[in-house]
Amino acid sequence: MKDIKHYINGQYVGSASGKLFDNVNPANGKLISKVHEAGREEVDAAVNAAKAALRGPWGKMTLEERTSILHKVADGINARFDEFLKAECLDTGKPKSMASHIDIPRGAAHFKVFADMIKNVPTESFEMPTPDGTGALNYAVRRPKGVIGVISPWNLPLLLMTWKVGPALACANTVVVKPSEETPTTTALLGEVMKEAGIPTGVYNVVHGFGGDSAGAFLTEHPQVDGFTFTGETVPGEVIMKAAAKGIRDISLELGGKNAALVFADCDMDKAIEGTMRSAFANCGQVCLGTERVYVERSIFDEFVGRLKEAAEGLKIGPPDDAEANLGPLVSLKHREKVLSYYQKAVDDGATVVTGGGVPEMPEELAGGAWVQPTIWTGLPKDSAVITDEIFGPCVHVCPFDTEEEAIELANSLPYGLASAIWSENITRAHRVAGQIEAGIIWVNSWFLRDLRTPFGGSKQSGIGREGGVHSLEFYTEMKNICVKL
Repeated sequence: MKDIKHYINGQYVGSASGKLFDNVNPANGKLISKVHEAGREEVDAAVNAAKAALRGPWGKMTLEERTSILHKVADGINARFDEFLKAECLDTGKPKSMASHIDIPRGAAHFKVFADMIKNVPTESFEMPTPDGTGALNYAVRRPKGVIGVISPWNLPLLLMTWKVGPALACANTVVVKPSEETPTTTALLGEVMKEAGIPTGVYNVVHGFGGDSAGAFLTEHPQVDGFTFTGETVPGEVIMKAAAKGIRDISLELGGKNAALVFADCDMDKAIEGTMRSAFANCGQVCLGTERVYVERSIFDEFVGRLKEAAEGLKIGPPDDAEANLGPLVSLKHREKVLSYYQKAVDDGATVVTGGGVPEMPEELAGGAWVQPTIWTGLPKDSAVITDEIFGPCVHVCPFDTEEEAIELANSLPYGLASAIWSENITRAHRVAGQIEAGIIWVNSWFLRDLRTPFGGSKQSGIGREGGVHSLEFYTEMKNICVKL
């Protein structure tokens, strides 16, 4: 068993304190590796290395040289595809069928997509008159923001980390990444790929640890970090906002959600069921864009619930190596405790448990894993914590509505605004409803369709800023206007 170390200034290094923590396989509860926990010394070293790298070869490269190296990073991930796949599935427990089609390919694609995109970002130029009649020319240029602190989550570890690192490096920044303590392996492994691809030392750095009084806090408090990007829960996002306010550093936050789907009577029922199944249960419900609330027009409510129940009970629960499994474990036993507390809360609040609501019986070799049943409820009051809180598990509450206005009011009733889905064959109505939903991402008759050029992010308590396309590039650069007297 190999320890997972920090990656600082092009080298894997341990913690001076000798502190280690366990990295556990959520499918069986067994130890995968020991991980070094960063103290201030390691975070300081990583930030200093990143700061120095801005003035080194990385900062002096041409755009073509830099983007060529980023293509090599993508190629390096693909060349070691099976290694990344194994590591991601061990850390998360997710089915290989999902990680091999989504997590690893997208993790590689982000480097190519943003490397190509930075070549085509438009600039601004304006001619202006001057009193002497000769005129002046204004033109704007983009320059890297500097050292970016990247704090990435555990649900899609490689995908969401590279979603930030890819555009940050494309814009010539340097990064210090603090991956989730639950899923450290692929972030560490990427250091090898970076070195092989020719990324200069200090450009990509990784420190492992926790949030408060650990690597996360030490990174966000560091005065030499120029901006932060974070995906995770709303409360840690508030902590990062407070830390970033000291020194007026930029932030990009993609935070919690309690996403609603609206299913109208004129929907294509087959597509609505299939889409709701994916949005509620994909990745064991551990997707920020997932659906935890479904509002269904009353005339089709019973049919919808019956068909959703049948589909949920057809899911195969199993470990990553089970080719037929489409539902893995939760990320940890600690997270399972949280999810199961909501399963009990639903019963206490009077829910009808349509299916699930507990822990599945698993083979002896998997008994120590973080398994839960996919769960559907009906009949909960609007103020139940099961309705208002983000649970982040394979569970969904289904509620009837009578009018379009009521559906919109229900969807908008919470302080979150990340994503929503609308199922209706009446595109005029779908368009009208989408315009009134308070969320950053609205799908109509689909879910999780993503064009990487489009803005991604939430409103209200679901985040600040947008990622994707030119929006990512705007965050990772500073605009500088140059006025030339002619």
